[in-house]
Amino acid sequence: MNELEYNNKGKKNHPRVRIIPLGGLEHIGMNITCFEYEDSIIVVDCGLQFPDDDMLGVDLVIPDITYLRENQEKVKGFVITHGHEDHIGALAYVLQEVNAPIYATKLTMGIIEGKLKEHDMLATTKRRVIRHGQTIHLGSFRVEFIKTNHSIADATALAIYSPAGIIVHTGDFKIDFTPLFGEMIDLARFAELGRKGVLALMCDSTNAEKVGFTQSERTVGKKIRAIFDEHKNGRIIVATFASNVDRVQQIINIAHEHGRKVIVEGRSMVNIITVATELGYIQIPDNTLISIDQMRHYPDDQLVLITTGSQGETMAALSRMAAGSHRKVYIKPGDTVVFSSTPIPGNEKAVTNVINELYRRGAEVIFQDTHVSGHACQEEIKLIYALTKPKFAIPVHGEYKHLRAGAKIAATMGVEKDHIMVLKSGDVLSIGEDGAEVIDEVQHGVVMVDGLGVGDVGNIVLRDRQMLSRNGLLIVVLTLDRYTNQVLAGPDIISRGFVYVRESEDLMEDAKRIVEETVDRCLQGHITDWAKIKGAIRDSLGDYIWQQMHRNPMVLPVIMEV
Repeated sequence: MNELEYNNKGKKNHPRVRIIPLGGLEHIGMNITCFEYEDSIIVVDCGLQFPDDDMLGVDLVIPDITYLRENQEKVKGFVITHGHEDHIGALAYVLQEVNAPIYATKLTMGIIEGKLKEHDMLATTKRRVIRHGQTIHLGSFRVEFIKTNHSIADATALAIYSPAGIIVHTGDFKIDFTPLFGEMIDLARFAELGRKGVLALMCDSTNAEKVGFTQSERTVGKKIRAIFDEHKNGRIIVATFASNVDRVQQIINIAHEHGRKVIVEGRSMVNIITVATELGYIQIPDNTLISIDQMRHYPDDQLVLITTGSQGETMAALSRMAAGSHRKVYIKPGDTVVFSSTPIPGNEKAVTNVINELYRRGAEVIFQDTHVSGHACQEEIKLIYALTKPKFAIPVHGEYKHLRAGAKIAATMGVEKDHIMVLKSGDVLSIGEDGAEVIDEVQHGVVMVDGLGVGDVGNIVLRDRQMLSRNGLLIVVLTLDRYTNQVLAGPDIISRGFVYVRESEDLMEDAKRIVEETVDRCLQGHITDWAKIKGAIRDSLGDYIWQQMHRNPMVLPVIMEV
């Protein structure tokens, strides 16, 4: 589509680029945004979202990329801002349908390559590592990588040079004047872009409701060091995000200072630390790291475990330790467990359950002042606006309330009210020097991943799972003669998750009688269509159960013939 359109007087308008978020707005996670001009599309980030509580049995949620699939000949590449799951987690699935090159910084690419290797896609995916300050050409776009700070190293902002103007995408960021690894955010470059003229700023809004500044990562080190000083006689177990490489580095350094050996537990933690160490982003002192099998050779006061599970994930290492189901680590009195994270919205209950289980097993649990956010608070966001001086503001990353808070900050920084665009996923924003407006909506949504199945679990399957989880299942089995349609056996009724049969014999006998009467009525009416017989059984038995118990179990008739 040519965005260089004509006005009513036949004069050419300014060129316009289309910005299409396919995810990442109105919820936390699944960040993916398309930038399109004529025959060129670039995709910024490609993340996943973890399932909600009502998505029973679902492992991951990835974006619906129907729009990209229908326009894949235009897709010039995936440009990734950093290595968190909500920005890279869907890549291996999306690339199977839209195979385009990936552009990312060194550590981010290392983590991505680990995922591609798991899916046997390393050889078929083009990849290019980009340095901060470097610029790449992708079709009608030119993209510059700008150094930022976040809770994972090598995070980057993007300056997207388009025919319509410069669009600055901050990615996830904060301003850390004393970062643990590498340099601080390149504020000078943001200011230079502001002097050139920024068409639009797409700014991280995750912490837009929080006043002030986000603390430096170094402040966590002081708290963790104090915990080590106070708890010298037992094991220390620290749960944090696997991707928080700087946090892990601080824990390792402090453990080494206190003469403790370090065990890394949890698959994602091991994978990321291995990649970060190989690429030089983590420095582990000699003879500090030991395997979990070597743990028994050391007294508790010489051990530190760094583990996954800070969000209460059921299968994560810390959750299994708390439940007593971990094969090699048992929580006991004298252990100190540190939660070096803040619960992601929606995970609070799961985290609380894990903390309660740890307390029951005698551990001391510390979760106050042991974490700092990787996202900018209000004053840092204001500084980015002050430096870039954008004509348009497009808040990104977060729930609707976060986007609204980001919009308020833009307004206080002088962006005109009608130049602040709060979008929703699927919106097509046409933007140029002469204005911005939502002109269309493309197909968007979620695709659920369950085991090896991608997209085969939809709303109908989820509804069935929810019904089964709430009300249980009644299976009705009967056998009919092939030629006469006479009942030869049954009906037998099997209950799963509805009632305990031995304590509800009268109910089950009455239910069996209802089914017999229904089948007899169908056969006497010369109804031989099995689908109609099954429907009649479902209706009559369902009505009876509702009258008796006000429950609505799933009724599954099974008819066999001999």
